[in-house]
Amino acid sequence: MRVLGSVAGMAWAPGSIVLEGRHVRLEPLAEAHVPALFGVGGRDDEVWRWLSAPTPRTEAELREIVSRRIEDVGDGKRVAFAVVARDEGTAIGTTNLHSWHRGDGRIEIGGTWFGRKWWRTAANTETKLLTMAYAFDTLGHAAVVWRIRAENVRSQAAITRIGATLNGREPQGVGEPSLLIYSMPRADWPAAKARLSERLAS
Repeated sequence: MRVLGSVAGMAWAPGSIVLEGRHVRLEPLAEAHVPALFGVGGRDDEVWRWLSAPTPRTEAELREIVSRRIEDVGDGKRVAFAVVARDEGTAIGTTNLHSWHRGDGRIEIGGTWFGRKWWRTAANTETKLLTMAYAFDTLGHAAVVWRIRAENVRSQAAITRIGATLNGREPQGVGEPSLLIYSMPRADWPAAKARLSERLAS
């Protein structure tokens, strides 16, 4: 893995950066990615089923979602990545780092989605590896956190497979399902890193 960008030392807050892997490149999300992203995931209710944004039916609707993510980046609330497949040279999904806490060293990964073609593929696995390596090895965070809807058993299984553990529930509004809070402390990262690397090698 190569990390391209200007990160001085062990900073807490992530910044604009490119994360390079063998299968994917994570680059700052931009409106230029919208046509490719819509092509792989637009109008697909299953792709957007567990995300906070509604399924985009047009490129314009997806552009609005991407614009809000970019605004959050400008406000220092998140780092948003487009996941680019290296063999195709096009965006196939997104992922985000957000809600970092200096006090306890937590950082969250969320808003991750891929076009169906890339579900449970090396692209998905390597995206996890790149984002977690950046959080733990480059930024020095103490724990990575995921918030997953209680009905989203597919994502729960995926996170559990890499070694994250369930820490609690976060109630939502009336009639809304709870969010399950999963986390991985730094002490568990070496084993998780090895598992992800082995999966990529196979």
